[in-house]
Amino acid sequence: MALGMLWTSPNTLLGLVAGLALLPFGARLHFAEGVLAFKRLPRARGALVLGCVILHGGEHLDAVCPTYAARCGDAPPNERVRIGDHERAHVYQYLLFGPLFLPLYFLCGGVSARNPFEHAADRYALRGKGWCPFVPVA
Repeated sequence: MALGMLWTSPNTLLGLVAGLALLPFGARLHFAEGVLAFKRLPRARGALVLGCVILHGGEHLDAVCPTYAARCGDAPPNERVRIGDHERAHVYQYLLFGPLFLPLYFLCGGVSARNPFEHAADRYALRGKGWCPFVPVA
C-alpha cells in the first residue's frame, strides 16, 4: 500500500492542488473511503479520483447511481452502485498504475460507458472484488 501511494503521488498531488484551490469556493476537506476527500465541490456532479484524493460534489459518498453498464444498456437499468465503493476502486487502480493511470484511462475511452476502468470500478462496487480492469474475475 505504501509503495502504491508513493507510485501514485504525482496524481495525488494533482488532487490535493485541485481540492485546496476549491476550498475558498465552498469545498470542504474530509476523510472518506480511507483517503482524503473534498466534498461540496461547486458545480460538481458525481465524483472524480486523482491518486489518493476523491473530489465530489455531494455531502457524502453514500449516494447511489446507475452503473456504466446500465447507462449503455448492457445491464438492467436499475443496476446501481454506491458512489464511495466505485471511487474506492479507482483509488486501488491508481495505486497499481500510478502515473500511468491517467494515460491508460484516457486511452481506454475516458469518462465513457465503454471504459474498462469504469466497468471494473462498478464490478468492485457491486461484488467487492474485480477492481483491476485487465484481470478477469470469476
